[in-house]
Amino acid sequence: MHPMAADALDLDAIRPCLEGAIPGVMATCATDGTPNVTYISQVEYVDARHLALSFQFFNKTRRNVLANPLAELLVIHPAHGAMYRINARYLRTETEGALFESMKAKLAGIASHTGMSGVFRLRGADLYAVERVEQVVAPSRAEPRGELNRLSALRRASQRVAGSPDLDALFERTLEAVAGEFGIRHAMLLMLDATAQRLYTVASRGYGRSGAGSEIPLGEGVVGVAARMATPIRINHATLEYAYSRTMREGLAGHVVLEREIPFPGLSEPGSQLAVPLVCGGQVLGVLFVESAQDMRFSWDDEDALVALAAQVAAQQTVLARSTQALAEACDDDTPSASASVPPSPSLQVPSLRVRHYDADDSVFLGDDYLIKGVAGAVLWKLLCDHAQHGRTEFTNRELRLAPDIRLPEVGDNLEARLVLLTRRLIDRQACVRLEKTGRGRFRLCVARPLQLLNVPR
Repeated sequence: MHPMAADALDLDAIRPCLEGAIPGVMATCATDGTPNVTYISQVEYVDARHLALSFQFFNKTRRNVLANPLAELLVIHPAHGAMYRINARYLRTETEGALFESMKAKLAGIASHTGMSGVFRLRGADLYAVERVEQVVAPSRAEPRGELNRLSALRRASQRVAGSPDLDALFERTLEAVAGEFGIRHAMLLMLDATAQRLYTVASRGYGRSGAGSEIPLGEGVVGVAARMATPIRINHATLEYAYSRTMREGLAGHVVLEREIPFPGLSEPGSQLAVPLVCGGQVLGVLFVESAQDMRFSWDDEDALVALAAQVAAQQTVLARSTQALAEACDDDTPSASASVPPSPSLQVPSLRVRHYDADDSVFLGDDYLIKGVAGAVLWKLLCDHAQHGRTEFTNRELRLAPDIRLPEVGDNLEARLVLLTRRLIDRQACVRLEKTGRGRFRLCVARPLQLLNVPR
């Protein structure tokens, strides 16, 4: 076999053949010349000149490629039936990392779809260099027309999110673009809390509840794996292995009063899922997650487009956070005075609401209802205490960033994203406490009834 010519077909030209809709066929040869042909459950596109095959069993095919690294594959285009032969050379096996995790997730979906969950277990990702791609059967019909042009959709989506004045607007415009330009009904944005090793939902679309504040551990499910490995994870068949727990999906109705979880807003029975990390400067900021009840909903083109959009969103998020912080630091009168912010006295006929704060995890309860925890909980508790002690209602991002009792991480504190989360969570709960933005890096605390604050020590 010889290196591919510059004008020859490559894997970019036949990516739909590698979606797993139609199984491929692989031929190998033993050192004595004995051929072996088998179906393969997964052919993974890596780039235009490389693919990966799932290593699941130490069988004849596996023994052959270790002894003789040359292989041929036959793959079929699912839209028009064209068949292609791929000549490839085995390079190595990867048992960890982004490629392995992506293939592991997809294989779990294939296994679940075919009833082979107990059999299909990825042991490694076999990486191959592609040396030749040729068409051996012509299309049986013309390429379907009228499909979404993802490049055009990406351009329009980028224009929608460009120039967002703050994080709240950026999050809203991003999800609006995903729905409006790509026709994806169910989507959400989650930010990474690197210290707690968890992701928390800040915005969602298409669900019965927003789920603001719901959390996913780093490394769990499609979202958690995408964030941990900083790579897109796409599954086009439902799988229990990558499903979120029933607690996250359905909430905690009937459980103990002091449960500190917010129901996750995901679909109860997703057919397809795609999680794309938000990465800027090599740092994972969060994840854009989309899903559908339909199998095979998201293609390689969808993945490419959303990866590009996520990169823009991550860059814009970083710029907004830095500019807000710089603007606040440039202000001399950064902290509003207490005398200028004394709230009107609540009506004496309105009963007071007990607000509890737990030092152990900074969780906050309004009455018996759990509201929020973590950094967002610490922020709210500080605001309420300053309001109760000094009558303050006007605050700035900068003073929160400098407050030692909030314990923000020194790097990548994501304070602005946490304020967006807290604002949305208060709205979701129809709480008597609200946050209103009053300017760049400034906001107002609105309290509609008397509060009785109670701190619970560790």
